[in-house]
Amino acid sequence: MKAVVVFEKGSAPQYADFPEPEIVNDNEVLVTVKAASIKNLDKARASGKHYSTENEVHQPTIVGSDGVGYLEDGSKVYFFSKKGTVAEKAVANAQMMVSIPEELDFSIAAALPNAVMGSAMALKFKAGIQSGNVVLVNGATGITGRIAVQIAKVYGASKIIVTGRNEESLQALRELGADEVVSLQLNDEDFKKKIKEIHSESPIDIVIDYIWGHSVEMILSAFKGDGTFSHKTKLITIGGMSGDTIQLSSQILRATDIQISGSGLGSWTKEESALLFSEIIPEMFQAAVEGKIKIETENVDIKNIEAVWNTEIQSGKRLVIKI
Repeated sequence: MKAVVVFEKGSAPQYADFPEPEIVNDNEVLVTVKAASIKNLDKARASGKHYSTENEVHQPTIVGSDGVGYLEDGSKVYFFSKKGTVAEKAVANAQMMVSIPEELDFSIAAALPNAVMGSAMALKFKAGIQSGNVVLVNGATGITGRIAVQIAKVYGASKIIVTGRNEESLQALRELGADEVVSLQLNDEDFKKKIKEIHSESPIDIVIDYIWGHSVEMILSAFKGDGTFSHKTKLITIGGMSGDTIQLSSQILRATDIQISGSGLGSWTKEESALLFSEIIPEMFQAAVEGKIKIETENVDIKNIEAVWNTEIQSGKRLVIKI
């Protein structure tokens, strides 16, 4: 069969012939793949730089962690696989599959779940979002941030504040449900002042963070209490695009009712991971069918993978490989 394969660690993937996968366990099923999205996770794993690959001995590997396609009975499914997905055939774990509504395009079904994992899991399980909560999405102009805004709205957020550097992208988030935008291009004092004003007028319950770094330092500084009772806020970090470390004053933690945690591979319980496939992704697929969630894709034929692998995709779009 044809597949996208990384033959040597650190090398670019190639469109090549590769042996068809074999079913070896009772919980595995064969999928005829029609599309698979390429995320930063897939590129990091392919390069051997992701933390989940640190202890792996590299062998020729098919790229991709999830995809969409047909089962032998013609059922339309989204699936997860540790054995690679950007190929004509893939082996899926039967416990990590979701039926795709007939009305939902394969490209959208391929692109949406990873962004759902990077937003709904944090909102639902780490933040425990409730209807009426006020949510701040820090670094909201990326694909997953855009989905987080929409899912927060689906979950009943009463107000959504977003931050980002690209002014045009920030303003476009208003169409997706954002109520207020704060530019990361502001100087530090103006940025903190704006966050303080918003927090004073409508106390922020949840911060979903995609970039970490200095912006989080400023947000925490803006939340710092003065010794009186403070509003309870949960800050959940999902990415570190602006830096992997921050400086955090212990005074902020002592004077502020704030809870800091992370959401990502390794931080979810088995029960939460199971609910991702049984409840959350199906719910978001249906929301996409109903027009409540939108995601843009850049569709490329599998034969052209080598030409687009290192190409920068237009902001706000997910690269989807069609097979």
